[in-house]
Amino acid sequence: MNKVSFFTLILGFALLATACKSGINSQTKNTSATASTLLETRYKMLLEYPVDSMSMPRSMNLKSSLIKKVPSRDWTSGFFAGNLWQLYRLTGNSEYKKQAEKWTPFSKKESVNSGSHDVGFKVYCAFGEGLKVEDNADYKKTIIKGAETLCTRFNEKTGAIRSWDFNKDIWEYPVIIDNMMNLELLFEATKLSGNKKFHDIAVKHANTTLKNQFRTDNSCYHVIDYNPDTGAVRKKTTLQGYNDDSVWARGQAWAVYGFTMSYRYTKDPAYLKQAEATAQFFMTNKDLPEDGIPYWDFKDPSIPNAARDVSAATVMASALYELYGYTQNKSYLTYADKVITTLQSDNYIVNPKINAPFILDHSTGNWPKKDEIDEPIIYADYYFLEALLRKKEL
Repeated sequence: MNKVSFFTLILGFALLATACKSGINSQTKNTSATASTLLETRYKMLLEYPVDSMSMPRSMNLKSSLIKKVPSRDWTSGFFAGNLWQLYRLTGNSEYKKQAEKWTPFSKKESVNSGSHDVGFKVYCAFGEGLKVEDNADYKKTIIKGAETLCTRFNEKTGAIRSWDFNKDIWEYPVIIDNMMNLELLFEATKLSGNKKFHDIAVKHANTTLKNQFRTDNSCYHVIDYNPDTGAVRKKTTLQGYNDDSVWARGQAWAVYGFTMSYRYTKDPAYLKQAEATAQFFMTNKDLPEDGIPYWDFKDPSIPNAARDVSAATVMASALYELYGYTQNKSYLTYADKVITTLQSDNYIVNPKINAPFILDHSTGNWPKKDEIDEPIIYADYYFLEALLRKKEL
């Protein structure tokens, strides 16, 4: 099947699920043709966004029409280039490839930025996606350099890569569940360079996370703070969840994605077991809305009036397509398909009249800080497009 015919097929779902969120029009339904038109319109707007190394799009306040633009040091800087690479693979339209080639180099300097644990997000989401399209020696060197930089944040005593350097009066050595996502950079660097060090550090970090980050019900904490001298756990807490004992939806998605990805490179059954257990917790949660798009935190007491998080849904859907490939558990495929179907409607696709480089609305960035609430956010689009590609691969 060629790219164009698949693109038509992937949009050809039946009547789409309605939303159950306050602020989303639950009466609107669309045919697959309407959804296809909406998405194609949104995709083309990514081509119209002016190329500027200091204006990588992160999110948008639809009320004010202001786009939040960030430089390469922001953890989200690699996603826009990644979106363009993925759109090229989905559509076969070379214009996306041309734009991706312009945007990708802007994140290169982050491969030597040792002040951030998010080298994987910033570098791999751009350069790694580019490598899937073209054999580029500079892209490979950048990924390897990024992996070397990320390894400088590893501590043998804790067995983990340090996440944040701020709030040192609160944490001594914080490690967040999000950090599992950056391990892909290390695993790939070993494949590209032959240097086993990157792979070994990724495994040590994953094992430490597996040991300490999860609760007995298989939900996960956001932050584990360690004593950097002894490796002992100091406290289990959160920064972006409702409270320390709550269940931050995107954190659960990072966990399932991260351990599924780690299983891909190691075939360690413990990783697969944890990914399945947390996926099951997520999919069967009593507070998961019928349309599959979770509230930003499963323990927000304002449910059902709490904000949704499309980004958590797209990360989880992408992870579950891969997890299904390893397990053939149809419940993963059912949930992922539900999410992709739900999102292909004007309940979630950004209004075509709005000129902005985003695809999906209704994500939640950082609720405790009241930042990026119920807005289009770039990484929701990235994992949505990745989910479409993974569905194609199945």
